[in-house]
Amino acid sequence: MIGKQTSTKKRLSARKKEGLTFYLLISPWILGFLFFILGPMIASLYISFTDWDLLTSAKWIGLENYLTAFTDDKLFWQALKVTMIYSIFSVPLGLVVSLGVALLLNQAVAGMRLFRTIYYLPAVVSGVSVMVLWMYIFNPQIGLLNTVLGYFGIQGPGWIFDPKWALPSMIIMSLWSVGGGIIIWLAGLNGIPDDLYEAADLDGANRWRKFLHITVPMLTPTIFFNLITGIIGALQTFGQAYVMTKGGPLNSTLFFNYYLFRKAFEEFDMGYASALAWLLFILIFIFTLLVFRSSAVWVYYEGERK
Repeated sequence: MIGKQTSTKKRLSARKKEGLTFYLLISPWILGFLFFILGPMIASLYISFTDWDLLTSAKWIGLENYLTAFTDDKLFWQALKVTMIYSIFSVPLGLVVSLGVALLLNQAVAGMRLFRTIYYLPAVVSGVSVMVLWMYIFNPQIGLLNTVLGYFGIQGPGWIFDPKWALPSMIIMSLWSVGGGIIIWLAGLNGIPDDLYEAADLDGANRWRKFLHITVPMLTPTIFFNLITGIIGALQTFGQAYVMTKGGPLNSTLFFNYYLFRKAFEEFDMGYASALAWLLFILIFIFTLLVFRSSAVWVYYEGERK
């Protein structure tokens, strides 16, 4: 009896040591989450209900910042419009282009590793340097695009210097970073069993039918992942407006995140900026939730039976 009690105490002591070791090892993450994520989020939520200019004491004003955004601030709606248009076009375009390039890079051709590296390199280049490069590309006088168009007798537009072309220019520029998505697509393509294509060949299916009925259904988890990350990234677009256009011309590239930044650190309206940040968070949460809810209808996982 005494031996059993001693053995039980030893097991409990070992479990306590394991638990203590576990929490000790994850404590850096817990502390980082509390102090650098959760803490600032709670603080920003409180600040969003105040009038605070960073220099004087915050004054509680309740929902006034949120009401101002929806009723009195025309630039709020312009920023939301710009961001939504950019997201609606750039996300699907990025998915289609990156998938198309991934299909080409998935072929058994000599030197394919080199081509994969070349296509991935733009994804790891510093963001600011890329934006400066594209500013030269979009230059209407000496830029690469208009120079090439000029060889064909076409007068190129003003691109980022033209209110009508500034946002489409940003959408075109978003294709520069498709290399990151290509890696994910390649992983998904390599996970498709070869016997499915062999069975389709025996049935006489052509490439288009194999793509529609095998490749696309088997890639739906990858589509789901890239769609979620694409939406979140597009709705938080900031650098292009900050470095290239400052939201212009005529607020045609006034992205929501840049407008938030301008309110916070140029106009020092931190309370209103915090309210904008939470509205952006809610917007991203809603779109992400909608995609997650819809995934039960169109996302197929191998081995899953319905």
